[in-house]
Amino acid sequence: MAASVYCSGKLLRTFARNSQSRTVNTLFLRCASSSQKQKSTSKGATSKAAGRNIVLVEGVRTPFLMAGTNYADLLSHDIQRGALEGLVTRTGISKDAVDHIVIGTVIQEVKTSNIAREAALGAGFSDKTPCHTVTMACISSNQAITSAVGLIASGQCDTVIAGGVEFMSDVPIRLSRPLRKTLLSLNKAKSLGARLGLLSKIRPKFLSPELPAVAEFSTGETMGHSGDRLAAAFGISRKEQDEYALRSHTLAHQAASAGKLEDVVPYKVPGHNVTVTADNGIRVSTMEQMAKLKPAFVKPHGSVTAANASFLTDGASACLIMSEDKALEMGYKPKAYLRDFVYVSQDPKDQLLLGPAYSTPKVLDKAGLKLQDIDVFEYHEAFAGQILANLKAMDSDWFAQNYMGRTSKVGVPPMEKLNTWGGSLSIGHPFGATGVRLVTTTANRLLKEGGQFGLVAACAAGGLGHAMVVERYSS
Repeated sequence: MAASVYCSGKLLRTFARNSQSRTVNTLFLRCASSSQKQKSTSKGATSKAAGRNIVLVEGVRTPFLMAGTNYADLLSHDIQRGALEGLVTRTGISKDAVDHIVIGTVIQEVKTSNIAREAALGAGFSDKTPCHTVTMACISSNQAITSAVGLIASGQCDTVIAGGVEFMSDVPIRLSRPLRKTLLSLNKAKSLGARLGLLSKIRPKFLSPELPAVAEFSTGETMGHSGDRLAAAFGISRKEQDEYALRSHTLAHQAASAGKLEDVVPYKVPGHNVTVTADNGIRVSTMEQMAKLKPAFVKPHGSVTAANASFLTDGASACLIMSEDKALEMGYKPKAYLRDFVYVSQDPKDQLLLGPAYSTPKVLDKAGLKLQDIDVFEYHEAFAGQILANLKAMDSDWFAQNYMGRTSKVGVPPMEKLNTWGGSLSIGHPFGATGVRLVTTTANRLLKEGGQFGLVAACAAGGLGHAMVVERYSS
């Protein structure tokens, strides 16, 4: 079916008409060859950062599990507590030495509205340690990290824990608004007659619950539908999406088997005689098996399926961020410097998932770097079609000139540098926790591979995006 069927937005319709006919596979070949280009002379510019150097000492996460599995009977603060405890065990940091804790989350449990505080208290941190919770859709723990950076850069703190959590096994379900209003009025009624009068107004339709909507509030469109339209507009086939998803699962399986996913810490599930030690969503399939799945959102002609989309995931993450001088004073050797970062926002209808395409060139410009200076790329994979659409946008002079105010395209990451330990499609995507995983994986890959600079980028609901430059610690 033609791309225009899905392209209700002007940008997507126009791109579909103007984009070149090259396939994504051809793009992959060009990406691979680009890594042979000589490094830019700007490399190393961000190593001379003004002000305090801020470092990532360590990052951990609980195993990321498919919703409805081993974590199903818990609450989100239970999982976040596990990540905090795992970080303390891994680093040996004294809980009294932590100045502040910032946690990101998206779908909040109403009983623990400040999840950072409840998880910290549960993990044994002092009740004198301030904690706050942030939310920014799928980049919530990215925001937690940069909030920590701000606290340290301003001199308010020296040592901050940033993290994130999402618990999709038991999301809050509300009573309908008419029933809520009636029950609230019932609670205030002062006589039996008044209570009976209110009860008599309840109608059967009041009993229908309100389920959380995995959709844009401003557009009413699910992210999956947006992903389908985006893939169609950029001319990305179902086969290309399945190939990318298979790549993600294969690389994640290889990384896990080789012990590279060292950010995972064991988690003993409360109330159960089980300790979870590994992610359970990594499943290497075949193209033939994947081709049998039906479209998940746009039926029957869509291309996004359960196989090439990230799955609903439970999990939590945490990382220790410090000023460099404080880290060295306490005897730590940091993993990486946290350098420049940007946030971007676009039209949530037409450009919902294009955050990486917009944020990548902006953060490179801010850091004084070029694409070829980056040794490690970690991009969030919401959908295979989404990541491939971002690569096509980044490789388009037309897109750069018409929508980014740039004279030419930024280019695309070489595939041998992009998400080589798997990504959100395979490892999982607990909305509020993924950002810490991306930054920690970037630092770990830089150390393993001997690179200097890494770049993290992600999209988020609301048309938001984030990118950050990470530099391997070398002192």
